[in-house]
Amino acid sequence: MGCMSERSGANGESPPLTRSKVGRVIRKYELDGFGEELEERWLGDGYERTSLRDLADLFNQRVLQRAMTDAGMDPLSGEVENTYALLTGEDVTEGTRTQARNRLARADLDVDDLESDFVSHQAIHTYLRKYRGAERGEVSNEERVEKTVETVRRLESRTVAVVENSLDTLRNAGAVAVGEFDVLIDVRVFCSDCGRQYDVVDLLDRGGCDCEPDE
Repeated sequence: MGCMSERSGANGESPPLTRSKVGRVIRKYELDGFGEELEERWLGDGYERTSLRDLADLFNQRVLQRAMTDAGMDPLSGEVENTYALLTGEDVTEGTRTQARNRLARADLDVDDLESDFVSHQAIHTYLRKYRGAERGEVSNEERVEKTVETVRRLESRTVAVVENSLDTLRNAGAVAVGEFDVLIDVRVFCSDCGRQYDVVDLLDRGGCDCEPDE
């Protein structure tokens, strides 16, 4: 099913998909059927429910993957996600970001044009609600906790990747002397009421801390 033949909403009365930026980018990169997948992921239809921010990251990574593949780069497993983190991460140094952009440019990729095709979570929301007519029901507390755990783990993995790449760059440039290393992330939550601290994922999995519930 090509992107031009995707349905325009459950009631068939939504505006043409390509009036939205998301729809235009789907057509530009020939991401056939991806609009329907975004809707299914958002609704939890055959997938775990996915937040708008995570859908935007997924969308942009698919765009990046198609651009890299079309340029003959043949990205390895995890390379697209890491490159995307280097291009968009808030904690990435300018030097590291420039290196990632230069690598893409050496493959004759127009990086400015590529990044202009990245979308925000607001654009994803508009596309799903206005152009596909999707409506999402309430999320359970259990689903909220599971999604938060996934987000924390993903952020930890991204932080590790960014730090590893930055340290490798500095070491190769002779700016930092360091041998073989592992980057460890330990995010902890301290409860001032019960005086205990917990790994954030453990806290979420156990449903809270040791504070006595209010009577």
